[in-house]
Amino acid sequence: MEEKTMRTVTLGVSSVEDTKRRAAAAFRGEEVGEFISFGNVELLWRVLTVKRWDILRAMTGQGSMAIREVARRVARDVKAVHGDVQALLSAGVLDREENGQVIFPYDAVHVDFTLTRAA
Repeated sequence: MEEKTMRTVTLGVSSVEDTKRRAAAAFRGEEVGEFISFGNVELLWRVLTVKRWDILRAMTGQGSMAIREVARRVARDVKAVHGDVQALLSAGVLDREENGQVIFPYDAVHVDFTLTRAA
């Protein structure tokens, strides 16, 4: 019986230079992990609202599903969930399958950024 590898994505804040460096390392065949990066922490929190976190929590490790099923799992109106799913698709956090369903293809999420003192 084949054991499934757990896929973990890191959501974080990184500069364009850091993202390019990670991509170059991946092209060289180095293991860099899976990342979804935002340009700054404000953008991360604007995209990943509390209700969208609920969507990610409901979808993590669950495979693809219809938006109606996502709405059922988070106990919200389909139209409202549709809007949040569209925002997550636009930000590259969710993917759309050929059958029209949406997927968050990860089994775990790690959030990584550093808060420093104000200038």
